[in-house]
Amino acid sequence: MLIESLRPAPRISDLNVVIGRIGPMAPPSLCNGLTLPTVTFDQVFSFDLDSFANAVPVPEGSKEKDFKSSVLSVFLRVLQMADNRGVDDHHRALNYLATRYPAIYHATAERHAQDSSLDGVEVRPSRLARPRAIVDVIFSFRSRKTDVVEKLFARVDVSEEFPFLVTKLSPFYDR
Repeated sequence: MLIESLRPAPRISDLNVVIGRIGPMAPPSLCNGLTLPTVTFDQVFSFDLDSFANAVPVPEGSKEKDFKSSVLSVFLRVLQMADNRGVDDHHRALNYLATRYPAIYHATAERHAQDSSLDGVEVRPSRLARPRAIVDVIFSFRSRKTDVVEKLFARVDVSEEFPFLVTKLSPFYDR
């Protein structure tokens, strides 16, 4: 699976998503003097940014070029979040939404068309988390005209190896 995921002509825009588990540390004798974690994986996705942006369905009434720009903007923002190695629950939820949930891109494109911009992405434990590991991923959009912030969230269960959506993208209200 790993060998098949390698692209024939790699580019800097190529990405590989690995779903699996981190195992014990490998001894330095196996890793050219380094102590590195071992990884077992069940799925590997390999793609480039352009192919990814083209695969997200364009919502009706949107301009394709503007929508693709929104997709890349959001995706790159998720990738650039501090230390996102996909190990922590909040990173796993973000990565799941970024690669598997087009609604976040549709919402961002709608807000861009309304002259708002993505102002922040926050992940926090859900109040509904027990006994499962469930997090709320909150997207904040700020109007460029009025400075008003609108928040949307999706609830993701990260209890097991494969995260899944618990609540579709919905309005979020601070307490």
